[in-house]
Amino acid sequence: MKKRWLCLFVENEIGVLARISGLFSSKSYNLDSLTVGTTEDETISRMTISIYSDDQIFEQIKKQLNRTVEVIKVIDYTDLSIYSREIMFLKIKKCTEADKTGIFRFAQVYNVKVLDFNKTTVLLECVQVENENDKVIKLLSERFDNPFEIIRGGSVAIEAV
Repeated sequence: MKKRWLCLFVENEIGVLARISGLFSSKSYNLDSLTVGTTEDETISRMTISIYSDDQIFEQIKKQLNRTVEVIKVIDYTDLSIYSREIMFLKIKKCTEADKTGIFRFAQVYNVKVLDFNKTTVLLECVQVENENDKVIKLLSERFDNPFEIIRGGSVAIEAV
């Protein structure tokens, strides 16, 4: 099993996301990440999909996607040089003043942005590659006993120039 990346250009129409995600679920393929947004052409959307699969299943997925009417183009980013980023929010709760001081220092060291805070809660934003966001979660949980909420968006990716 290997992490795979696909970029799809699809018609920007109602129901396309449901049909594409339905294709994955009907074959019992699990999506690791899926993001969708319009492109510079408002009639076209771009989907960035990451999945874990073997070579045979991945080839089947690409063939099925290429046969889908609304799919304009499928690009396999798996073995290409790409830039990718994932947005993640962390809401750290039940903070003391000492906790907040430590969290603010942590944010400076680990390239994390403090978006908001109040007497007992700090809201952080991380825009990094997935494994760096994983490290931030691990380090925060090791350093602070506070409960926290994690909200992760899907990764976006683009081929390097």
